[in-house]
Amino acid sequence: MATLSIPPVLSSPRDDAMHLYKAFKGFGCDTSAVINILAHRDSSQRALIEREYKLMYSKELTKRLSSELSSNLKKAVLLWMPDPARRDAIILRDALAIDIDLKAATEVICSRTPSQLQHLKQLYHALHGVYLEHAVQAQTSGDHGQLLLAYLSTPRSEGLEVDRTMVGHDAKALFKAGEKRLGTDEKTFRMIFSGRSRAHLAAVSSAYHSTYGSTLKKAVKGETSGYFEDALVTILQCAENPGKYFAKVLRKAMKGLGTRDTTLIRVIVTRTEIDMQYIKAEYFKKHHKSLNDAVHSETSGHYRTFLLSLLGPNHH
Repeated sequence: MATLSIPPVLSSPRDDAMHLYKAFKGFGCDTSAVINILAHRDSSQRALIEREYKLMYSKELTKRLSSELSSNLKKAVLLWMPDPARRDAIILRDALAIDIDLKAATEVICSRTPSQLQHLKQLYHALHGVYLEHAVQAQTSGDHGQLLLAYLSTPRSEGLEVDRTMVGHDAKALFKAGEKRLGTDEKTFRMIFSGRSRAHLAAVSSAYHSTYGSTLKKAVKGETSGYFEDALVTILQCAENPGKYFAKVLRKAMKGLGTRDTTLIRVIVTRTEIDMQYIKAEYFKKHHKSLNDAVHSETSGHYRTFLLSLLGPNHH
């Protein structure tokens, strides 16, 4: 696979803005130049480029990108431009109010850290004039809705410290709420999954396995269903290994007939500046094929080039 010629990021945001302007001018857009610049700039650099572009040309860069690009490439580039919190706010607005997608909304909410959610809630309100909790409430119901609302509002530690006694207590409570009884006590699952830190939940999962011989994930899948199950599995897997969770989401998006591009774009774009190296390693470990190769075979044209540029070098 040809490696992209990456312009050194010695070029200033002002130079980048000028190069982008040149790429848009004339007949047809020099899409390769646009990708070459934007795919290799981090979120603070992209913000500066947008600012310089507006200062120099009195136009919004994103509006110009929107009119010059099309289909999946346009979706991916426009989603890449904002910083992570603003991007999440855009994805959730879309999933909860425009093109309803509760699976996507569940993935985003349940895979983010407490500090990311805090920032996201503030931005969601600032951008859309609606509280994220209200948007969630309007579109969800039952245990799924209650779990998402609890997950958004409960403060959780981001530290690694764990109280062993409480871990054992939670593992026992979950066993009694699920596998041990006829029917399921959903409230206990909701309370523990929304109220405990990632480190604590990972420890509960391991205690559950060593005490009861089966996995907590299996228990969740056997005891719950639908979006509620999706939410619990997402919270659990992101507590144990977010890279593995997202590798699985990507695999599902590319498996079978047709590629679910919305998922592919959402996951690659949102994780590139967070944990993409881990996702790539987990993908390779499980499928003995690199994520880059999988994306390469499922996409084409400038859209493929852009996603592969975000993924970075193919190490396998």
